[in-house]
Amino acid sequence: MNLAVFDFDSTLMDGETIDFLAKDFGIEDEVAEITKRAMSGELDFYQSLKRRVALLKGMSVSRVDEICKNLPYIDGAKETIEELKRRDYRVVCFSGGFWNATRVAREDLGFDADFSNILHSEDGVLSGEVGGEMMFGYSKGEMLARIQNLLRVSVENTIAVGDGANDASMFPYASKKVAFCAKPYLNERANIIIEEKNLKEVLKYL
Repeated sequence: MNLAVFDFDSTLMDGETIDFLAKDFGIEDEVAEITKRAMSGELDFYQSLKRRVALLKGMSVSRVDEICKNLPYIDGAKETIEELKRRDYRVVCFSGGFWNATRVAREDLGFDADFSNILHSEDGVLSGEVGGEMMFGYSKGEMLARIQNLLRVSVENTIAVGDGANDASMFPYASKKVAFCAKPYLNERANIIIEEKNLKEVLKYL
């Protein structure tokens, strides 16, 4: 068995989920600046996530879900996942973003499982708090190691694909470390760099 792990925001999906939410809620500039600093490795991921989600306090959950159902996927995402599954890969999505988006993408794109964060809400409105499985800069690497142990998949049979600083923690657990249209921080740690914005490019390295 083989294992392929993809980041969600700016890897499977064309953009950052929280930026789409922030634009709709009228706080686009404040959130985008924090996102940019976090993905380039300037800010601790946990603190940046908490700060960005706090700015969404008061947004309705129904509006969040509506936006997440209409996020644009990266060219080639569905075809790449379908081909990986044909080649006996389990395909998993790790996202420092939100379950509202990854659960929809799992149905749309056909990957096997998603691990992400939960936007806390009270009475149908975001409270500004967040928790979940991908809260820290090291979370993706920790979860990848657990999944490899569970599925009995080796590092040699694992490929990890991402674009931001918080994807670097996956690379020690994958023989194919793919930086996809990535920030310099991740490019420096990858052994495969893809600049073309089409996920089907990943298939050339299997």
